[in-house]
Amino acid sequence: MPVAHEGQAKLPAVSGSSGHLVIERLVTDKEQPVWPGQVFGDPALSFEAAMQQYVKATQDRFVHQHLPSQPVIAEPNRRRKEAEGRVQRHQLLEQRKREDRVWRSDKAAFSQVKREHQKLRKVQRKQQMGVWEQELANWIQRRQQRCAQHQARKLENEVWHQRNQALQTGGDADPVKRDWLAVLVITDNCSRRCLGLPLFRSGAGVTSQEVVNALRTCLPPELQFMISDQGTHFKTQLMKQLAQEKEFVHVLVYRHRPQSNGIAERFVLTFKRWLRNHSWNSPEKMEILIALFVSEYNQRPHQGLAIPGLSPNEFAQRFWLL
Repeated sequence: MPVAHEGQAKLPAVSGSSGHLVIERLVTDKEQPVWPGQVFGDPALSFEAAMQQYVKATQDRFVHQHLPSQPVIAEPNRRRKEAEGRVQRHQLLEQRKREDRVWRSDKAAFSQVKREHQKLRKVQRKQQMGVWEQELANWIQRRQQRCAQHQARKLENEVWHQRNQALQTGGDADPVKRDWLAVLVITDNCSRRCLGLPLFRSGAGVTSQEVVNALRTCLPPELQFMISDQGTHFKTQLMKQLAQEKEFVHVLVYRHRPQSNGIAERFVLTFKRWLRNHSWNSPEKMEILIALFVSEYNQRPHQGLAIPGLSPNEFAQRFWLL
């Protein structure tokens, strides 16, 4: 949120998904906003002509821009942490030894005062009762400090053992390791049909070659434009070769603008909500669920179609009959 804000005024959108703070530029009444997507509002242009102009105006997205990076302090490895911990532990133990020596000295001094007090005659004891009571009160206070010191040492020992245990286990709070799967979403903006949900068992380690192979299998031969985000898998030489091979135009949406590819983003939300009510424990089970979802999704009515009440499959069939 901004430091200052007036009531009823628009708050700027803020994004930090790229590691850099990106704040929306608010337009004043005197300024007329301009963006490449305005070309689709021209009724005199066909969709193909508007898309060609849009692609021409956004060629800069294919150029990789190096953003200024913040200095990263390398985290010391486990052996270095262990060595530093041993040094700190040694210093702490040396301090405890000094504290113990002071405690033994104070204890011996009080014992000496107590013995001398007990050697006095009854009359002398009464005369020095005020001094003895002060010495006794000081000793009681000193013992209380010693007890608090022992409690603090117990906490320090617990922290020390927990730290060593964390270093031995690699610092993982959760010892259970989870494997991940990656799913590529391929939808048709016209018919809203799901053309495929290729599953990658490599998860976050999926390669550009795997993505290109999946697209080569799922993309229709009549494809003219393919819209995608600016992920690294879509900005490779392999993807450029696929576009030339299949003769389509690859369009990249702007960063931090998911609404530019809203149909695909809404499909992802629908897919995730559907999966929330299902369970799986293997890639094979996930593949079965994906096939079931694609069949159900393409067969049920879709509210985003131009003809209400039709499913994506029915709309696509009627569209190609025109």
